[in-house]
This record gives sequence, structure tokens and C-alpha cells, in this order.
Amino acid sequence: MAGAGTVRRPWGRRWTAFVRGAFVAAPVCLLVYGVVRLADPDHGPGPAWTFGHLALAAGVGLFGVVFLGLRRLAVPAGRAGRVGAGVATGLGLAGAAAAFAQAVIDLVVGLRSADRAGMDRLFEEIQSRPGVEPAVYSVGPLLFYVGLLWIVTQLAAGRRTGVWRPAAVLLGTAVMGVSLDLIPLGALLFCAALAPLGRDLAARECAARADLAYSGGDPYGAAGLRAVA
Repeated sequence: MAGAGTVRRPWGRRWTAFVRGAFVAAPVCLLVYGVVRLADPDHGPGPAWTFGHLALAAGVGLFGVVFLGLRRLAVPAGRAGRVGAGVATGLGLAGAAAAFAQAVIDLVVGLRSADRAGMDRLFEEIQSRPGVEPAVYSVGPLLFYVGLLWIVTQLAAGRRTGVWRPAAVLLGTAVMGVSLDLIPLGALLFCAALAPLGRDLAARECAARADLAYSGGDPYGAAGLRAVA
């Protein structure tokens, strides 16, 4: 019978593959949302609205995985680096949660409304509730961009990645801030910046598992997880 370490190893490889895929899939989902939005100029209830916001919700959820992966890349940079990466990750996850909540609200409003006027009335009712507008629509989602730019800039400052990657994140954030119609361009810039980092993370964790296996350790036990964190 195979030992416990033998049973767990495939799950570790699958998780690493999933995290690496999230670095591409998250901005691609954002790209899909942006393209669908452009194809639906009325921005009203219907299949396009529903599909686009499902893609947005999936992308934002995957960005949560991306933030955790970026933190793993940044963590070995000393105490200050760990604190900075932790704060950036916390901000990014809070912003991703706010953006996810916004996508869910938009989905529900679209499903419950017969036309755009009905959507506007329902949006007004929801956003008029105390705290909803800043938490879900204005301040909250901004934390996503702050956290993402912070942690990618920290990686570049520590020479763990090229300086062009935080520049691409900054440019992508800026173009989406200028106009929501530029979301596809911003998503492509995010993908260009993040996809190589997903490969870097996967390579680093595979190397860590190989080192632990060579030394006789269990890379998927408690000690092994700490070693690659």
C-alpha cells in the first residue's frame, strides 16, 4: 500500500497547476466580461448581462487565488517583506470580495428586472442602503487595484520580477479607470504581467518539493507546507 506522502503528492501538483492557471484565467475572465459588455450597448437585463457578470464573478474569485500565490512569491523577502506582502494581500482580497459582491448584486438585479429602467430603480434602492455604495461600488473595489499594484511592485523591488510588470498593472488599472470600455485592454495588460509570475510560482514550488523529496521530507505534510510557504 502507498504511504500517506505518496497519496497526497498528486493533490499538491494539482493545486500548483490550478494556482498557475489562475494567473491566466483570472484576467481572461475579466477580458471576457469586458468584451461581452462592449457587445451589449444597452447594458440591460438578458443573457449578455448574465453571462458577462458570471465571467466577472469567476475572474474576481480567481484573483483571490492569484493574491495568495503572489504572497507566496513575496514571503521570503525578510520580516518587512512579509509584513508588506501580508498587508497587500489583505487589501487585495478585501477589494476582490467587494468586486465579487458587486458582481453578484448586478447578477441578481439583472435577473429580477424586466428592463433597464427596472434595473436602475433596483440599483438605486440597493445603493441607498447605508454603507453599500462605498463598500461595494467605490472604495471597496479600489483596494483590489491597490493591493495588486503593491505586491507586484514589491516583487519588482526585490528583483523577483521585472519592473515592466508593475508598470503593466498600473497601466491596466489606469485605462480601466479612464473608461469601462477599455476593460479588455486592461485585462490583457494584467494577463501579460501576471501569467509569467504564475509560471515562476509553479517552478519554485516544484523545486521546493523536489528538494524536500530528495532530503526525505514530506512536502505535503505540515512541515513541508511551511517549507514552501
